[in-house]
Amino acid sequence: MADVLHLVEFQMSFLLFVALAGYLLASRVNQSVVVAEILIGVVVGPSVLGLITYTDFVGNMAHLGAVFLLFVVGMEFRFEDIVKPRYLLIAAVGVVLPWGMGFATSLLFHYPYATSVFVGTALTATSIAITANILKEMGKLNSSPARAIIGAAVIDDVLGLIALTISKGLVSSSFSFGVLALTIGKVFLFLGVGGALGLFGFRRLLSLIDQAKFTKRYPEVTFIFSTMIAFLYAVAAEVMGLSAIVGAFIAGVSLGGVKLRHGRDHLQGSESLQIIFASIFFVSLGVLVDVRALQPHVLIFLSVLTIVAFVSKIVGCGGIALLSGSKVKEASIIGIGMAPRGEVAMIIALIGLDSKLITQDIYVAIILMSLLTTVATPVFLRLLLAEKRAAIRSAQ
Repeated sequence: MADVLHLVEFQMSFLLFVALAGYLLASRVNQSVVVAEILIGVVVGPSVLGLITYTDFVGNMAHLGAVFLLFVVGMEFRFEDIVKPRYLLIAAVGVVLPWGMGFATSLLFHYPYATSVFVGTALTATSIAITANILKEMGKLNSSPARAIIGAAVIDDVLGLIALTISKGLVSSSFSFGVLALTIGKVFLFLGVGGALGLFGFRRLLSLIDQAKFTKRYPEVTFIFSTMIAFLYAVAAEVMGLSAIVGAFIAGVSLGGVKLRHGRDHLQGSESLQIIFASIFFVSLGVLVDVRALQPHVLIFLSVLTIVAFVSKIVGCGGIALLSGSKVKEASIIGIGMAPRGEVAMIIALIGLDSKLITQDIYVAIILMSLLTTVATPVFLRLLLAEKRAAIRSAQ
């Protein structure tokens, strides 16, 4: 039996089963799919039953789910929605303040300088996939707070990459402005060239394919083409040193809103795949956690770090949103929506662990902090958005 559990076929089949079961269960009881699937991942993972472990295979499936999710979310946006100066300011403060507070917290617990740098870097992250899925579930992707969150989160991901580059240079004494300039240059090159190619190249090509005669016979070709572009952008982003999910998001923004006459709706097809693979992504976040590794002395650090993680994003991002004209409720939604660290912080923690810059206990603390912010955010967002709907109904 033990041998069967480690077979790729078993891991893939069982992972798909529990992921989709979690989706159906959460939909049936009208609860957040994100929370339900992460908790299912904790149960089937090493923390409880030990049926699934976070192998390279599970990790690859999870990343595939994140790519599909951000591609679909990107189709709901336009480029002008993510390049506003206000979003850049929200994202910038949402990186600097969490880094400083995370660094200071780690030093207060007497952890080494290199460890503190990486703890601060892990707190800069915002998981676009988590918040985007919550807003999508609630039909709020077109709301003003949602656009601010997604726009700032995309920029946040880019700034997080720059922060990681700086942090690695600081702890290894190899930091140079040349390396930093190269990183920033690659970011702007990808966003500029990728955006232009998408809007003026692939978008028009998709329309031409839709008008072709063979598309009438094979309407699925438009969906296949758009999926190809999503993965092309994901690959290009990885080559440039960015996250694949940023590339998929830019691809979605490029192809969103194209009206098709003969081809199959690429948004509808992508949404179906997204449900399957994004479910795997969220379950895998729970699988990644092993609560048995949590020692009592780390528990206090974890508690404080989680509070700092929430406060730094709420004060940083929500505070700037408030100062730039948002109402208190909207600013609160933006601040909380930027709070989940998710897979981004987990990846940063893994880099620190592999580089022997953080120890296993700090790694576990960062992973669990990421999980707690990921699980709590949907609950807080649903409460705030429910209050907002109630206020609108009472005003009417």
